[in-house]
Amino acid sequence: MDAILKPLAQKGEPAATTPARPSREEAEAAVRTLLAWIGESPTREGLLDTPKRVVKAQEEVFSGYTQDPAEHLKRTFEEVGGYDDIVLVRGIPFFSHCEHHMLPFVGEAHVAYYPSEGVVGLSKIARVVDIFAKRLQTQENLTAQIVGALDTHLAPRGIAVMLEAEHQCMTMRGVQKRGVSTITTRFTGVFQDDPNEQARFMSLVRDPRRA
Repeated sequence: MDAILKPLAQKGEPAATTPARPSREEAEAAVRTLLAWIGESPTREGLLDTPKRVVKAQEEVFSGYTQDPAEHLKRTFEEVGGYDDIVLVRGIPFFSHCEHHMLPFVGEAHVAYYPSEGVVGLSKIARVVDIFAKRLQTQENLTAQIVGALDTHLAPRGIAVMLEAEHQCMTMRGVQKRGVSTITTRFTGVFQDDPNEQARFMSLVRDPRRA
């Protein structure tokens, strides 16, 4: 997770620095502290290996910090028979973690773009979603990051991204409302300029037979 991006400093403020990454042993000790804080005994049989398991699991669910989306978007294909219409990857499942409570939010991403000079492998779009999702996030920021990466590396004529997710910080705690979904969208280029293109994208996402 050494690749955590440093937050931008406000005007007149010193640049924020990323603290040194704790060792695995320190991370496991922190889990034992948390277990004790919630009223558990870190030394009971069922919890002896829990700190190791938790740290290993955190490495996996937050692996996006060690990956660069540019690596997956740098290769494009131009031999597409002159195809220049919409490319949509629909129903990409993802999970992420709310940066406010570190609780999961789970849903689907729908990503479309109009190619300019070439297309990218379809699996690469799903990988980009995963890379940003496997970081502490808000859904709004996750939506913007996906658009930003595609715009920077593909320079398409337009991008449309829609995320639908259920947030456990609303279902497990707080208002405890199950089944509530949050939708976020962002449009660029032709999707932003032409309401008909937005409507087409929504129609393809909701019911491809009617597009």
